[in-house]
Amino acid sequence: MSAYDLVVIGAGPGGYVAAARAADLGMKVACVDKGWLGGTCLQVGCIPSKALLEASHHWAQLQDGLDDQGIVVGDLQLDLAAMMARKNKIVDTMTKGVGALFKGKGVDYVEGMASLTGSGGVAVEGVGELQAKRVLLATGSSPVELPDLPFDGSRVLSSTEVLSLDAVPDKMVVIGAGAIGLEMGSVWSRLGTEVEIVEFMDVALPGSDADISQQVQRTLKRQGMSFRLSTLAVGAEVQDTGLQLRLAKRDSDEIETVDCDCVLVSVGRRPHTAGLGLEAAGVALTERGFVTVDNDYRTTADGVYAIGDVTPGPMLAHKAEAEGVAVVERMAGMGSSINYDAIPSVVYTYPEVASVGQSEAAARESGFEVRTGTHLFRANARAHSMNCIDGFVKVVADADSDRLLGVHIFGPQASHLIAEAVVAMEFGGSAEDLARTVHAHPSLSEVVREAAAAATA
Repeated sequence: MSAYDLVVIGAGPGGYVAAARAADLGMKVACVDKGWLGGTCLQVGCIPSKALLEASHHWAQLQDGLDDQGIVVGDLQLDLAAMMARKNKIVDTMTKGVGALFKGKGVDYVEGMASLTGSGGVAVEGVGELQAKRVLLATGSSPVELPDLPFDGSRVLSSTEVLSLDAVPDKMVVIGAGAIGLEMGSVWSRLGTEVEIVEFMDVALPGSDADISQQVQRTLKRQGMSFRLSTLAVGAEVQDTGLQLRLAKRDSDEIETVDCDCVLVSVGRRPHTAGLGLEAAGVALTERGFVTVDNDYRTTADGVYAIGDVTPGPMLAHKAEAEGVAVVERMAGMGSSINYDAIPSVVYTYPEVASVGQSEAAARESGFEVRTGTHLFRANARAHSMNCIDGFVKVVADADSDRLLGVHIFGPQASHLIAEAVVAMEFGGSAEDLARTVHAHPSLSEVVREAAAAATA
């Protein structure tokens, strides 16, 4: 039996960051994982999907033609195997980086399935038992499976399998118009697949600011994707060459069938708690299956903490990373905290979608009288030079105090631009603060400044 100050279960963004920070603070640390250093995010999520999004974007640019920029290309060939190999190489490189981080920090990496045994014990299958003063659960999440469309890995796909197809499908139906559905739909649409998005709600990107979601849907339709809103999948019949999907309108019992090669089910993720021995250890779960934690990330079991996707809140890698730092610093007696109102979210379509804070509708529902300001990328010289003038920035501010309540971006490099708004909100900034900050010219960031100025007018 090995004794540690902290045993972290899960080596995803929350887990490996927590383990590294705990080691920095002088703790003896072990991190246990089934063998996926970097977790879902690195192995079958954020990182490989971005590799495919970048590669498919380049392909789409060449397919559409760059003649107006003086770049004339000949016949194009798609080498999907090489594209997948590049993706795998990036994952492998980053995986080795996490391993090197552990080695450099002195964190013991233990490979195997872990479960709680009580009183600080963590049993690792095939290894033995580790003893710790504290245990941190950072086990992440897994794709939600629809009862009428169970995953089979070939025709009915999860977000894992859709990253590794060995051929470009003729037609793919994507169930769910959230971030994963729109991103992966974009990848395969660019590569030549006919992509149809089916969404239960009446908007794409449910929960986003209404102006953003409407513009996103219009833009993706121009790129070749189609949408069926207020629609749900009620089953499918697998055939020799594909499957026949059964769809129903949300307010009707009438069934319509759609033939396709495969279906991507991307209707959300659920916390991964199976096999951890939580009930026997006294760790309580919410009605939706998340681990119950207090403001210090303590569970209902003594010495057991939890962070990231396994706890309530948005399932975001950067949220888990922030919690990983905060939880171990609190263990060390530091007063660390996270401003959950200033956590950005991004959808890596083209153009990108990024937001922080409240939408206009949510701010009004919270009781604020709001002022908004918008500015189009079409009015920005740098956007024109990049051939990407779709989209806009929308700033939502408190009409009384001018304090920023939310910033929403649909446009080129939105994932980078949103950081300015996050910093401003972290410091309690106002729309005027953004508007009066000098921005480089010409730059895309000027659109943020102009939107903020419009909100103060």
